[in-house]
Amino acid sequence: MTRVPRGYIARRRRTKMRSFASNFRGAHLRLNRMITQQVRRAFFSSHRDRGRQKRDFRRLWITRINAATRIYKVFDSFDSYSKLIHNLYKKELILNRKMLAQVAVSNPNNLYTISNKIKTIN
Repeated sequence: MTRVPRGYIARRRRTKMRSFASNFRGAHLRLNRMITQQVRRAFFSSHRDRGRQKRDFRRLWITRINAATRIYKVFDSFDSYSKLIHNLYKKELILNRKMLAQVAVSNPNNLYTISNKIKTIN
């Protein structure tokens, strides 16, 4: 039986997968089967880790806010993160954790003004 050269569709699919694998090394860059396996695995990992990244940053922000409230004794009646967040929600102040963490890291003295704002609002 004579050899039949395949059409352009399979070649186009392989070159597309190869373009995703341009930064891989060794056989993961050269062999088509390895390329498809590794690209599929990379896509799965990136999809999974986008959610994990959000989770990790939120944990980091909470840790920073909690450390600032405890170390600097910023809030007289709010000596922990949970009490601070509870009172923020109760007073309907809209400050997300990312902004509070940036304030806690860059200038902890500004946390005093936030605590005074919480105390003065009825």
